[in-house]
Amino acid sequence: MKWVLWSLGGILLLVIIVIAIGVFYFQKEIKKEDPSYLVNFLKENRDRKGLSLSIHYNNQPWVAVHPDEKLPLASTVKIIVAIEYARQAAAGKVDPNQPVQVGELETYYIPKSDGGAHEAWLESLGKDAAPKEVPLSEVANGMIAYSSNANTDYLIRILGMDAINQLLDELKLTHHERIYPIVAALYIPTYVAQKNSLSKEETNKVLQEMELVQYQALAEEIHQQWEDTPLTDDEKKQVLADLTKELERNWSDRLPRSTTAEYIGILNRLNTKSDFQPDVYTYLDPVMEQLMQNPNNQEWLSHAGQKGGSTRFILTNAMYATDLSGNKTEFAFFANDLTSMEQAKLSRNLNGFQLKFLKDEDFREQVKRELAREE
Repeated sequence: MKWVLWSLGGILLLVIIVIAIGVFYFQKEIKKEDPSYLVNFLKENRDRKGLSLSIHYNNQPWVAVHPDEKLPLASTVKIIVAIEYARQAAAGKVDPNQPVQVGELETYYIPKSDGGAHEAWLESLGKDAAPKEVPLSEVANGMIAYSSNANTDYLIRILGMDAINQLLDELKLTHHERIYPIVAALYIPTYVAQKNSLSKEETNKVLQEMELVQYQALAEEIHQQWEDTPLTDDEKKQVLADLTKELERNWSDRLPRSTTAEYIGILNRLNTKSDFQPDVYTYLDPVMEQLMQNPNNQEWLSHAGQKGGSTRFILTNAMYATDLSGNKTEFAFFANDLTSMEQAKLSRNLNGFQLKFLKDEDFREQVKRELAREE
């Protein structure tokens, strides 16, 4: 009996050691910084679906890897909401100084569903406690700088769903899917399961078979219902309890999709400051270009902005910049179906890639040379 216990103990110890070694090497790999990682990753996976990169430099196409593949945008879609906010502010339809009750934003906040983004934004508002109200402009800032989903869905309510999607038409974004409330969509599995008395497996099957148009309409319906009847704290906890990995994947895959080619066009509008009325940029730049609050960036950049996004399966990033010499860069990278390691390493190295591309002419030429291939 003692021999059996010692054997089991030895096996358990061995398993713990193997896991510890695996965690050590996983963390070691993630911590490695390599600006060329994105280039090498795309070279090795050139024919793989779910990967897209588009870069323009000084208004010239520089790199195009599957630029027309439609992929889920995750939080990068918030750029569109920010643009519509600035357009309505410039037109006097919304007041950037309008006070917003912070508690009202809680209607669209499901704790632990956004990687701590909303809480981080609230903490940034005050050392001891967040104020009870903030101007509408700060809600928009929190949407972009901290990627608060709650702020996004609140802005969707204030700006209007139809107005936001009309912007897609005005910008001639023919491949961009309809924008709908992000947080409300998280509640769809619980809503469908409770309404139809379904198990999680049955709910997953129903959602897999549901048409996208119906899914979008359901998210909008739930969003409107919350204005009058917000979820209780217990109901919000149930949302995450019901969200299996399969259901989370369904939610992730149905997030609005577009192409890196289309987002390069959007970024060019933000970079050149030429397509919208000047007043629009007056309200848009403080939201989109929070990178310029860093004095180090002011030493070599005229302006720059970016927005990224992620789910368990997705990583996206859209960035534009003009340096003090007038060189203009637009960058859009969308990826889906990533492993945990791939997502971690790409996240770790995207910023390094962008900085080196902006500053190093030899690196820019290397990127073009190594990723050049006709689509």
